[in-house]
Amino acid sequence: MKSKVSSKIKKVSNLKYDRKMAEEPFEWWGPSPDEARRTMSNKAKGMRDKCMPLKEAVGRHVRDGINIGIGGFVNTRVPVAIVHEIIRHGARNLTLSFQSNSICAELLAGAMILDPERVSIRRVELAWWGYEVIGIAPLLRYLTSNGMIRLDDYTNYGMSARFKAAAMGIPFVPTRDHGGSDMELVNRGRMVECPFTDKNVYLVPACHPDLGIVHVTAADIYGNSRIFGAHCTCPEISMAAAHTIVTTERIIPNENIRTYPNLTEIPYASVDALVEQPYGAYPGASYGFYWFDMDHIKMFRGICDEFRKTGNKDGLKKYYDEYIFGCETFDDFLSKVGYKKLRQLRDMDGGQPIILS
Repeated sequence: MKSKVSSKIKKVSNLKYDRKMAEEPFEWWGPSPDEARRTMSNKAKGMRDKCMPLKEAVGRHVRDGINIGIGGFVNTRVPVAIVHEIIRHGARNLTLSFQSNSICAELLAGAMILDPERVSIRRVELAWWGYEVIGIAPLLRYLTSNGMIRLDDYTNYGMSARFKAAAMGIPFVPTRDHGGSDMELVNRGRMVECPFTDKNVYLVPACHPDLGIVHVTAADIYGNSRIFGAHCTCPEISMAAAHTIVTTERIIPNENIRTYPNLTEIPYASVDALVEQPYGAYPGASYGFYWFDMDHIKMFRGICDEFRKTGNKDGLKKYYDEYIFGCETFDDFLSKVGYKKLRQLRDMDGGQPIILS
């Protein structure tokens, strides 16, 4: 016999919604909550030095078929250095999960267009993929227009809530948005009747990436991380993911972390690999260190848009050959950008306040 509460959790009648759900049973696009929990529970919990080169971190954790959770927000504190290394390493049949992103997702999409045997994307769970004031993402338009990827579309809050649910260890979370609009038809949430209020509430499933990739302001060698400026759902992604790679602008002593423990946004236990990589979000911004390089972002977007319009890959190939495949490390990429530009971006940040000591 069903309990009084469980009998209340039933799908609200809606012809279009019923058809959508009848056609496709739910599946996890990454680890299920139980699988993710087992992985996390089996990790060593001791405080150990997790510093390693980026190539080693990606080599340990990136493989075909995984779900990669991308931290940052649009152009803010996005893990570009990690994405460069993933492209060099290669990974096929990927699922990408993020709240809102621009250049990281576009870089992976461009790599797929150039060589799908090296990098390919199968599915994307997202709220937004674009450059905000600079314009929509051309390669998103290209991939979707040609039916090359599948999208699971949520609101910004919805994707944040999904990562939060996973970080909390629960398989779903109720939200007030999505319902009563076409949002019900473009994602895999469920409308149910609340057992306490008898009103409709929309449930979004937890999102557990196999691998979370985030860039932070500062961290100690164990992975305890500080984030200044907007958090951009990075703490939730790192704690939702089965494994997490963190790049940081600066490694600081553990004693500094202990001085202000309330500033730790990502705890060491959720971090598997740590890489000190100054300017690791470039050409995006990192609060307290540097501003956006709008010229570089516009240049890359322009190359992508030219391909979308003409189908000519020459511009894309030239960009990747020079800035990604022509570089052994992200520092090599930064050397092509040049000190003068990086100093200008640092000055444009204006010395926004951060605490490192």
